[in-house]
Amino acid sequence: MTKRNALITGGARGIGAATAKALAADGYRVFINYVNSTQVASDLAEEIKNNGGEAFSIQADVRDDSQVQAMFAQIQNEYGGVDVLVSNANMNFTPKLFMDQTWEEFSQKLNDEMHAAYVTAKHAAASMKEKQFGRLVFISSTLSESPAPSFIAHGSAKGALDSFCKYIAQELGPYGITANIVAPGLVETDATKDAPEEFKEIIRVNTPTQRVATPEDVANTVRFLASEGSSHVTGTYTPVCGGAYLP
Repeated sequence: MTKRNALITGGARGIGAATAKALAADGYRVFINYVNSTQVASDLAEEIKNNGGEAFSIQADVRDDSQVQAMFAQIQNEYGGVDVLVSNANMNFTPKLFMDQTWEEFSQKLNDEMHAAYVTAKHAAASMKEKQFGRLVFISSTLSESPAPSFIAHGSAKGALDSFCKYIAQELGPYGITANIVAPGLVETDATKDAPEEFKEIIRVNTPTQRVATPEDVANTVRFLASEGSSHVTGTYTPVCGGAYLP
C-alpha cells in the first residue's frame, strides 16, 4: 500500500502506453485502462512487469458511470485507491466544418470528452482528498488554442477540458491535489499513422525543434506533473509541440 497508484485511461496505446511505461519506471503501480484492446493492454502490462515494474490492465468504458465506479472500487479495495489520474481516453468525433455540422455531431464529442474527465476526476479526487495527495493530469490538444479546419468539435471539447482543469485546480489545491493540462500537437501514434506525409512534413518544417512529437515526449511531461516534485505546479496548460504553436 506504500506504492503510489497511477491510473491511465486509454492506456493501452500511443500516449497512454508511453505514460504507463514512464510512470512504472518511476516506481508507480500502474493501471492500464482500456475498452476493447484486451490483448494489447495485457501485453503492455506484461512488458512493464518484465522490466521490473508493477502493472495491471483494467477494462472500463469511461463514458459509462457504472463501469467507472466499478474500476475505481476495485483499485480502492485491492490497492488503496488512485493517487495519480492521467485522463487520456480518446473520444471519437466527426471532423466537419461548422456550417456542415449538426448540433448532435458537435455535442457528442463535447459530452463524451467532459463526461469521461468529470466522472473519473471525481472518483479519483475522493480518494486523493482522504490521502491529502493527488495528481490529476488531463491530456488536451493544442487545437484548443490553435484552431484548424474541421476540428471545431475536438478543439471546443478540449477547450472546455482546459477550463474545467483550472476550476478543480483551484478547488482541490488545499487538499494536496494538483490538476494540470498537457496539450500535445501532432504526435506519431497509431491514430496519426495514416495522416498524409505531406501534412506531417508541413508540421515538421514549421516546428522550431524540426521534428514531430513522439508519445514519449508527452509521457515525459506527464511524469513530471505526476511526481512528488510538482506539488507547487497546478492549473497549468503545457503544450508539447516543439514550439509549433507559439502565441
